[in-house]
Amino acid sequence: MRVQFVAGFGPIVKDQATSERFYKDALGLPIKALTPDGTYVGTDDLDGVKAFALWRLADAAESTFGTKEWPKDVPAPQAWLEFDVESAAAVAAAVQELEAKGYRVLVKAREEPWKQVVSRLLSPEGLLVGVVYTPWMHKEA
Repeated sequence: MRVQFVAGFGPIVKDQATSERFYKDALGLPIKALTPDGTYVGTDDLDGVKAFALWRLADAAESTFGTKEWPKDVPAPQAWLEFDVESAAAVAAAVQELEAKGYRVLVKAREEPWKQVVSRLLSPEGLLVGVVYTPWMHKEA
């Protein structure tokens, strides 16, 4: 088998309305009903995944909280998902937007040692979601 690319990714949701508000309203993804009854929503109009990686929980904790231990008062994520924006400044603006909408941002816009600007929060489903700027993934970089 030779996998060519990630064909799709999405959370398994417990509360569709809450998740739609997060992905469509808070993050601005072009989500719409894909079935006539509206029970399956998503988009085929978002550019593909640029990276797929297995991230150890200890490393995610260190990158998010500065310690190898995930805090006991924050649900441990089952997956990570990053949405790349157009610039480092756009990450900071996204943090302000998300906080204004009532989301708890775990990492505000900061530059990692590898030069990626990151912010992180948990989605309603418990995914570790990043709104990031990854310079080497942009054509102008």
